[in-house]
Amino acid sequence: MGVRKAVPVDYDDDPERFAANLTAKARYASGDVHPIVAARLVAEGASPILDAGGGTGPLARLLADAGVPAVVADIAEHVRQAPRPAVQADARALPFADAVFGAVAGLWMLYHFADPIPVLREMRRVLRPGGLLAVSAPSRRNDPELAAVLPDWGAPLSFDAESAPAVVGEVLDVVAVTSWDEPMLRLPDRRAVALYLRGRGLAEAAARDAALRVEAPVRVTKRGALVWAVRRCR
Repeated sequence: MGVRKAVPVDYDDDPERFAANLTAKARYASGDVHPIVAARLVAEGASPILDAGGGTGPLARLLADAGVPAVVADIAEHVRQAPRPAVQADARALPFADAVFGAVAGLWMLYHFADPIPVLREMRRVLRPGGLLAVSAPSRRNDPELAAVLPDWGAPLSFDAESAPAVVGEVLDVVAVTSWDEPMLRLPDRRAVALYLRGRGLAEAAARDAALRVEAPVRVTKRGALVWAVRRCR
């Protein structure tokens, strides 16, 4: 199977990479888990909600529009751009009391930890009995059309769509898994390809060089999973 690798946390060290990722998704992507998660949490009446690793707060903004209170916690400095209340904190040691949240979201963040289990245990600790957890992860075979230019494409991540249900199931009770495997991204030219590859972690010069090896326009297949789990009342 190979060694499971964590994705480096580079948000503060390489803010241009994060900005490129946000820009590429906004310009060229269709589909996002944030509205799906927000809609279910609102429908479930969960409150308040912790958005762990919530970055600049896209989920919190959707919840605020629906009148649902949320707290964003993220270790990166860009959490200062998130809606208040927000706190800069390590997800392995959340600065909250036990059982205070009706739901916890951890979207696109557990793969940053070599061992996601301690983070899931922290999420369970702050979650009320009966509360929902929502976590998402890309497949290790995400973006197959760019496999030739993405380093380590296909290698297992510390938390990916293939392993996510089993890993979450070690800590909470998994109640639903939604997977996707469809073209959700259209990169119209090599400039767009370079921007997207920059967002995927390549240095600027390397992204430009790699884009020259990609036929554009290109439709990129997104693969991943959204896992819902519950902290049972026991």
